[in-house]
Amino acid sequence: MEALLLAWFDTNGRGLPWRGTRDPYAILVSEVMAQQTQVERVVPRWQRWLERWPTIEALAHASAAEVIAEWQGLGYNRRALNLHRAAQHVAAHGWPDDLTELPGVGRYTADAVACFAFGRDVLPVDVNVRRIGERTGATFSSAAAQALMDLGATVCLARIPRCDICPLAGACPSRGRRYEPLRKQGAFEGSFRQRRSLALRAVIAGEEPGDHEAVAALARDGLVLVSESGVSLP
Repeated sequence: MEALLLAWFDTNGRGLPWRGTRDPYAILVSEVMAQQTQVERVVPRWQRWLERWPTIEALAHASAAEVIAEWQGLGYNRRALNLHRAAQHVAAHGWPDDLTELPGVGRYTADAVACFAFGRDVLPVDVNVRRIGERTGATFSSAAAQALMDLGATVCLARIPRCDICPLAGACPSRGRRYEPLRKQGAFEGSFRQRRSLALRAVIAGEEPGDHEAVAALARDGLVLVSESGVSLP
């Protein structure tokens, strides 16, 4: 199956800009940004981020306030703080052998950086890679990592897989099977997540956020500081 997949990838692979680098910092930024964010939204933000902070040392020397402000629009702002802390760790101590030692870096992100930047023989397993493995029953090597991610994102979809154009369909025991809808995250509009976002944007703009509950949640995550003089970025 892997040979069929790689042949498909040669023609159909997505031309994502971070695939043209082996810089672990650039790859780490792409992986953190892509968590729970559509790739199409990530591409221009990744490029802008690297223009502003082209090296991990540059990011490490930025202020947390600058990093939080630059992150706006990507959501889940704790990712920005963790990325900043990871940069500070690497700038001070170098890249650890176990990348999960970095703040906010879990097993998948560690394996992705290890594979794509450091060339280690490890297959990073995200939801797309796991889905293909479960449906096909096949095993794949680290050489197929990018191809698996693209197949899962564009063809072997969660709810209605496009089996008619899948290069693995001929040998896939799940071909043609429909799946129950996955439980989706609640709507952003009107949610507490939206309130947090609006409060943080107000602080960035130098305005009074007003929403004390949202501010308290932001403060617990280290995204804002609350003092007698008001609310500010860290």
